[in-house]
Amino acid sequence: MKVRRNKKQVPSFRKLIRTSKVKLENKLKNKQFKQQSALKKYRKEQRKLRQAVKDAVSKKPVPLEDPKEKRPGKGIEREEEEEEEALPLDMMDEDDLQLMKDLGQKASFLTRDLSSSEPAHIKKRKHEGIMEKYEKTPRTLPSAPEKELIHLLPIKDKSGIIPQTREKPVTDNSNEEEDEEDEAGHEEEIVQDPIPELTIEEHLRERTRKLQEKKMHIAALAAAILSDPESNIKKLKELRSMLMEQDPDVAVTVRKLVVISLMELFKDITPSYKIRPLTEVEKSTKIRKETQKLREFEEGLVSQYKFYLENLEQMVKDWKQRKLKKSNVVSLKAYKGLAEVAVRSLCELLVALPHFNFHNNIIVLIVPLMNDMAKSISDMCCEAVKKLFKQDKLGQASLGVIKVISGFVKGRNYDVRPEMLKTFLCLRIKEVEVKKDTEDINKPKKFMTFKEKRKTLSRMQRKWKKAEEKLERELREAEASESTERRLKLHTETLNIVFVTYFRILKKAQRSPLLPAVLEGLAKFAHLINVEFFDDLLVVLHTLIESGDLSYRESLHCVQTAFHILSGQGDVLNIDPMKFYTHLYKTLFKLHAGAPNSGVEIVLQCLDVMLTKRRKQVSQQRALAFIKRLSTLALHVLPNASIGILATNRVLMHTFPKTDLLLDNESQGSGVFLPELDEPTYCNAQNTALWELHALRRHYHPIVKIFAAHLLAGAPSEGSQALKPDLSRRTAAELFETYCMAAMTFNPPVESFDSKRKGKDLQGDSFLNEDLNELIKRHCGEVATQFLPDFTKCWETSR
Repeated sequence: MKVRRNKKQVPSFRKLIRTSKVKLENKLKNKQFKQQSALKKYRKEQRKLRQAVKDAVSKKPVPLEDPKEKRPGKGIEREEEEEEEALPLDMMDEDDLQLMKDLGQKASFLTRDLSSSEPAHIKKRKHEGIMEKYEKTPRTLPSAPEKELIHLLPIKDKSGIIPQTREKPVTDNSNEEEDEEDEAGHEEEIVQDPIPELTIEEHLRERTRKLQEKKMHIAALAAAILSDPESNIKKLKELRSMLMEQDPDVAVTVRKLVVISLMELFKDITPSYKIRPLTEVEKSTKIRKETQKLREFEEGLVSQYKFYLENLEQMVKDWKQRKLKKSNVVSLKAYKGLAEVAVRSLCELLVALPHFNFHNNIIVLIVPLMNDMAKSISDMCCEAVKKLFKQDKLGQASLGVIKVISGFVKGRNYDVRPEMLKTFLCLRIKEVEVKKDTEDINKPKKFMTFKEKRKTLSRMQRKWKKAEEKLERELREAEASESTERRLKLHTETLNIVFVTYFRILKKAQRSPLLPAVLEGLAKFAHLINVEFFDDLLVVLHTLIESGDLSYRESLHCVQTAFHILSGQGDVLNIDPMKFYTHLYKTLFKLHAGAPNSGVEIVLQCLDVMLTKRRKQVSQQRALAFIKRLSTLALHVLPNASIGILATNRVLMHTFPKTDLLLDNESQGSGVFLPELDEPTYCNAQNTALWELHALRRHYHPIVKIFAAHLLAGAPSEGSQALKPDLSRRTAAELFETYCMAAMTFNPPVESFDSKRKGKDLQGDSFLNEDLNELIKRHCGEVATQFLPDFTKCWETSR
């Protein structure tokens, strides 16, 4: 359908468009005109304001016209109406309109009040007119010309700048001249007299005086803190501030004294519990004065202890990095001694305060120092860790140290000092938590639940049961001792970390210098290893021995570890350790008097585990072979080693009674003894005799003689040939340590010749005096014989 257009309507549309366009152009022109007129008026008002401000500052009269003279009556109102009509209020922006209203309110220059008539952009140049005003003011006041004034710096406030002056004091010229002369003379004296240089002796005396003053100050502060720690806890901060002593003469000594003093103070005033931070609820609650005083003491103690540890850590770090600030008065060489004192203090706090705050932080500081290149620092830290392990009964502190050491060893890829792992030997772990069987699960609980009580007990029985359980809890708390279950749990976790470290080294670093320490540790804790690892561990130990890469001491540790495993839980396993017996029997002759005696102690421990504790698994042939070889070995080792070996033979003869056939000259079977054979079971040891004991009876050491005679008599327990209790009750290892000759002296000491002849006449019995008398008579004749008694007397007094 088509829509027809009316041709007459087209011109009307065009006309409308043209008229609307004209109207819009007129409106725009009118709007522009109004905006320009408003802008011109605004600028005119601004110029008037500026002129008024300048006239006010320069104190010029403002030329103002009185509007009433020109337009009296209603002329003013008519003019205001015309001005309001001229303002283009409808075409202005809201911001411009607001600005014009503000200016109208602030236009108070008609009343000559210029304090608030300045526009915003004029304030930036306000100080310029003020400075001109201040410069134009006279320097003297006209009211008092006879007095001389001194102009001071002005004061600025809200009202403006206020000048300040004061009267100059009247003084005599003579006094002024004298003062000037005196000042000049003093200046000349100061310039002429230089500072005298101290000699070395004077410098030392001055240093001693300063040091004595510092010592007295430290002692006074420490005594005040010890007398009343709760009241004088703030003095810890004053004492700790002396760690920053800047006097180069006494800086090092004073810092060392302060470090040691603070360490002893913290050991004395620290409570026997760990201080925890307060919660927001506890801080907001009202408490008594005594409780508040205790809280303040605890908070101050913890904060000062923390700052003290941070200072010690910074000392150690500065020394390790070999970087000191230029403003530091302590040299790098002297800083080493200061760092050693800091490390010693950390070690003391590690051992003395294992229960207090920040103990784990101390552990993190000490463990890396155990591997320090400086042997003194390393030994100091290792000894502190050993001491901590020995005195830690519960095992919580030991667990923290073990975790850090294990992580450090793994992080360094097992490139650490063996002393770090040797500290594990001091752990007090004798039993661990075993996996619970199904029987343990069915055991009744110690405390019954409420439902169980309600099912099984009557009302009166429940009442008695509740009272009984409450009493048990109170008794347990009164014991003040940790539960056995918690201790076992901590020991189990500690030992698991130790074994993980040992097994990692056996698997990944078999040629590491840590291997002896690992084997020694396995030998000590082998009875606590899980049975599941026995087979694999024995295979690894035998492989290490057969590789030939181990030293003799390390191979002995392998043997010791293997038999410790088999003597404990390994009794139930059907394993024949023949290879380990053969290895020990074959390598016994590597011990001799020229080699270190450290291996003898391990051999004695191995023999005790291999033969004595496993007596049921050892044949008679094997026992005879070991007794014969040990008797031969006793001939060419040091006396204390001979005593330990003979003590071991004595125990073996008691353990295996039929071995007394070695004391008989007659052969007990077919074959000939083969001492060069490495297999103890097939060497025919029953066809030999212990002839070595006859040689040992003539030994120079008295204890060796006693043991040899005792064994030749058949090692009796009673009779004249029996040993004394001090020898029979000691083990072979104890006797080895007791008669050690590491001090290069006879042990026991040899009786001197003079003590045997004590009480006899020196002149008649002493062979020295006899030879001396004959010598004098032969060479000097009868004259010298007269002075012989006096000479003898002098000889006696000199001796």
